[in-house]
Amino acid sequence: MKVTDKKQFEAMNVFGTGNPNEAFAQYFTGESFLNPLTNPQETALFLANVTFEPGCRNNWHIHHAKSGGGQLLICTAGEGWYQEENKTPVSLTAGTVITIPAEVKHWHGAKKDSWFSHIAVEVPGEDTSNEWCEPVSDEEYNKLEEK
Repeated sequence: MKVTDKKQFEAMNVFGTGNPNEAFAQYFTGESFLNPLTNPQETALFLANVTFEPGCRNNWHIHHAKSGGGQLLICTAGEGWYQEENKTPVSLTAGTVITIPAEVKHWHGAKKDSWFSHIAVEVPGEDTSNEWCEPVSDEEYNKLEEK
């Protein structure tokens, strides 16, 4: 369900919007928010609720790993997009789960007219790292078709 009103969205966003995502702001177009759900010092599995304002998206990026690794997205509120390089974009709504293998270049974020949240899960692996690439251009983002 598309939600343009921030107050209405926050009432739906059961895992909480969190704080402005200042540490990673350089890798996002628009404003995002981060609410860590687990403590990396206490568990091997890091989960965070990531919230995107309408039109916000992260840069293209790759989760590298010698083995294992990758990312899971569990969509919790609003509507967004996920796209792998050279593939058709996927419309995201609450309840959608996306499995992203290591070494796959991709991006994700909100639709132009909706707030969006997902839980991001970093899949444990050997020699994992994240490579941030170029931003998703306004031109390619604005070409996305509503589904």
